[in-house]
Amino acid sequence: MPRCPSCGKGGFPDHEAIARHMSQPKSGCSTWFDDLVRIREDMLNNRNHDGSTDPCTASIDEQPSGRDGYDPWIGGDQEMSDGTREENPDFSFIEYFPGAMQTYKGGSTFINKFDVDEFGQQRSSNIYYPFASRGDWELGSWLLRSGLSMGAIDVFLSLDLVRKLPLSFCTAKELRGRAELLPGGPRWKVQELCTSHPTKRPVLLYWHDSLELVQSLLNNPGFRNAMDLSPFHLYDSAECLYHVYMEWMSGEDAWSMQSQIPAGATLLGTILSSDKTNISVLMGDRVAHPLLISLANIKMATRLKLSSHAFLLTALLPVPKFVHKNKHMKGVLEAHLIHQCLDIMLEPLKQAAKLGVMLSDPWGYSRYCFTPITSYIVNTPEAAMLAVVGGKTSPITMATYKQFGDNFQHEPRTSSTTLAQLAVVSSTADPNDIEVYFHEAQKFHLNGVDKPFWHDIALSCPSKFLTPEVLHHIHKQFGDHDAKWCINALGPAEIDFRFSVLQPIMGFRHFKEGISTLKQVTGRTLRDIQCFIVGVIAGCAPCDVVIAVRALMDFCYRIQAYRITDGDIEVIVSALCEFHSHKHSILNTGLCRGKANKPIDNWYIPKLELMQSVAPSIRRVGVSIQWSADLTEHAHIEQIKDPARSSNNNNYNPQICRQLDRLERCRNFDLAMSIKDPALRRDVVTATTDDRESDDEQSNPHAGSQTMTDYFVHSCHLALSSPDTIPLPRRSFSVGPVAFNLAYSPNIRRISVDQAAEEFSLPDL
Repeated sequence: MPRCPSCGKGGFPDHEAIARHMSQPKSGCSTWFDDLVRIREDMLNNRNHDGSTDPCTASIDEQPSGRDGYDPWIGGDQEMSDGTREENPDFSFIEYFPGAMQTYKGGSTFINKFDVDEFGQQRSSNIYYPFASRGDWELGSWLLRSGLSMGAIDVFLSLDLVRKLPLSFCTAKELRGRAELLPGGPRWKVQELCTSHPTKRPVLLYWHDSLELVQSLLNNPGFRNAMDLSPFHLYDSAECLYHVYMEWMSGEDAWSMQSQIPAGATLLGTILSSDKTNISVLMGDRVAHPLLISLANIKMATRLKLSSHAFLLTALLPVPKFVHKNKHMKGVLEAHLIHQCLDIMLEPLKQAAKLGVMLSDPWGYSRYCFTPITSYIVNTPEAAMLAVVGGKTSPITMATYKQFGDNFQHEPRTSSTTLAQLAVVSSTADPNDIEVYFHEAQKFHLNGVDKPFWHDIALSCPSKFLTPEVLHHIHKQFGDHDAKWCINALGPAEIDFRFSVLQPIMGFRHFKEGISTLKQVTGRTLRDIQCFIVGVIAGCAPCDVVIAVRALMDFCYRIQAYRITDGDIEVIVSALCEFHSHKHSILNTGLCRGKANKPIDNWYIPKLELMQSVAPSIRRVGVSIQWSADLTEHAHIEQIKDPARSSNNNNYNPQICRQLDRLERCRNFDLAMSIKDPALRRDVVTATTDDRESDDEQSNPHAGSQTMTDYFVHSCHLALSSPDTIPLPRRSFSVGPVAFNLAYSPNIRRISVDQAAEEFSLPDL
C-alpha cells in the first residue's frame, strides 16, 4: 500500500489519496515538497553554482599545466583541522597571471642530489650505508631524535640485550659520527664580526646561505603538491564581483611583483621570522635569537603544520653585551648589529631578487626565480627596530604615538621615505659618532640605524612585508588592554565570579578562579577568554563599553578566517569603525588605567594603530592568519631549546648547529629511503599521517576522538533523493548555514522541569 513520504502513514488506496492528504492545510505534511525545493535552492545559492567562464577566467579544474592541481586544502568539501572549510573547487573561478612559471631543462630532483653524495657508490649495494641495515638505521635514527644525552645513549647501548643486536655502532660518539656521514643539506657557516664598540665576548654569527635554504624548500618532494608557483585571482562566482583572498599568491602584491619581473619567471615569496628566546631554564641569562625562513608559495595547509618542517633555521643572530656607559646606546648598537648580520646573510637573496637565479623545482625542472621578501613575522618592538623607527612611532605608517587612536590609516612609511630621511640625517651627522647621529635621527622619529638591511632588496618594502601578526597584534593586545578594561568595568571580584559560574565546555578552558589574577598567559588562553568576554560583561558594564568591546572582538574574530572576500573586508572595516565610534566611553568611565591604577585619557597604543593596516594587508598579501607567530615560536622548541638541552650547557650555538645538522641529515635520509625502499614507504606514510593527525588535534581545540558527522551532506542527500527511497520522517535537514539532526531514539523520552534542573545542575531552570 502507498505510504506518505513525509509522516510515513499508510493505508492509502492510491497516490491521489496521498496527494489529498499532503495538501491539507493543517497537516504537517503540506510543506514536504516546499521544503525540498527550498533546501535545494539554498544549496545552489550558497554554492554560487551557475555562470559561464570567459577567456581570462577559468574554473579551478581548468588550470594551466605545472601546478599539479590547485586544491588549497587537502580533501573534499569537509572541515579542516583548524575549523575552516575549504574552497569548493566546483564553484570557484580563478584567473591566472599569463605567461608565468615557465620551466626549463637542466634541473635536478631531490633524489638526483641525494645520489651525488660521496658515498653514492657504497649505497648502490646497501641503500642504508653507512648503517648496516634498515633495522640498524631505525634504531640509530630513534636514538638520535630521542633527546637522550650521550651518556644515556651509551648506557642503553651497553645493555646485554642491545649488545646482542647486529649494530654498526657501539657508542653515542660513533653513532653521531655515522649520522654525519649521511648526505647533508646547506652547510653552516660562522663569521666573527667587528663592532665599533667593545663587547664582553666575541661576536659570532652562525648562518646558512639563505638562497641554498630556498632551493632546499623549493626542491623538497614533500611540497610537490602543496605549492603555488603562479599568481592568481580567485573569485566567488563567474561574474567575478568579489575577490577571494586566501594564499599569498591570491593577493595583489604577488600579481604586481610578477608583472615587474621578466616574462616566464617564477616568483618565490620569502618569509622571515625572528624573535629572542630563552635557552637556560630557571637560572642563567642565556638567550638565543634565531632567524627562520620559509616560502610563501607553500600552501597554508602545509606550511602551518610544524611536522612539515616548512620553516628552516637560517641563522643564530648574536646577542652581545656591549660595554657602554649609556644604557640606551646599548640598544642602538644592538640594532646596528642585527641589521649588519641580516645584510650579510641575506645578500644571496638580494642578488636573486634583483637579477634572478635558476633553481630546481620538485619535478626536476629548472626555473628562473626571483626572491623578494614577502613577510617578516616579528612582534611590535622588533618590527620597529627592523623599520629603523623609534619606539613611539608606527613601523608601517607615518603615524606617531599621538595619532595611534585615529580612526583612519595614515600614509604608509615606504622604504624611499625612510631612506630619504636617513640621507638627510647622514648629511648633518657622522654615522660613526653613534650618539650624535642618534640625536639627529630622533628628529625624524628614527632609531639611529644608518644602513637598514632592506635598503637594496628589490620588490620589498617594510611597510608591506611587516605584515599584521595575529598572536601579538591581536591576542596579546587583548590581554594587555581589552581584558583590563573589562576587569576595571566590573571589578575583579565580579568578573571572576561570572567566569567561575560559566558552564564548562569541552575544548575550552574553564576559568574556575576567574581571570583577574592570571599572569603570563598563552595565546591559547587569551583566545578562550575572548570567546566568553562579551557575554560575561553584558548587563553589568556600561552599554557603550559593551558595544566597543563587542566590535573589537568581532574585528579580531573575522580577520582570523582562512578565506576572506571583499565583502568580508567591508564588514571588518565596519567593525573597527564601530569600535572607534564608541571608544570614548572607555576613557570617560576611567577604564583605561596605567601605573598606580591611575586613569589614562589617551590612546597611545601602538597595536591599536596597527589594526588600521589589517584590511589593506589582506588585499595585498592574503589572509592574516598565515602570518601568525604561533608556529614560529613553537618551532623554537624544536629548533633551539631541545638541541640546547642536549648539549653540555656550555657554548650553546655551535652545539645547536651540529645537532640541527644531524637531524636534518636524518630527515633527508628518511625521505630518500621512503622513495627508494618500497617496504619503508608504507611505514613512513603511516608515520606522517599520525604526525598530521597529532598536529590537527593541537591546532583545533574542538577536535575530539570521535569522527565528526557532516549533517549538511546528509540533509542534501535526503533533499535530492526520491521520497520512496529514504527513511521517513526525515531527521536531518538544513536551513542556510545551520544543520539539524534529530535522534530517532532519544536517551530521555520524558522528564519534568524539576528533574531536568537536578540532572543537569541548572538551579535557575
